[in-house]
Amino acid sequence: MAPSTTVSQRKKIKRKAPRGFLKRVFKRQKPHLRLETSGDLLVHLNCLLFVQRLAEESRMSAFENKCGVIKKEHVQAAAKRERGRKRGRQRI
Repeated sequence: MAPSTTVSQRKKIKRKAPRGFLKRVFKRQKPHLRLETSGDLLVHLNCLLFVQRLAEESRMSAFENKCGVIKKEHVQAAAKRERGRKRGRQRI
């Protein structure tokens, strides 16, 4: 029998959230800002969720234009829609 060529599904995460970098940026930009211990992780999670939502919207915009590649225009259109949703207006 030949050895299995499949890769294990359990991958170990090599790097955690860049907490030191986030804390350093916060201190440089807003030195008076006081975050609780896990506040930097919440900011990191919020950023990741925004990027994921933006990528999904960009993919849908590219699909609507029958384009196989996500271009700058698709990302800009998706960001514009997200900005409108943030302000309370629904654009479809």
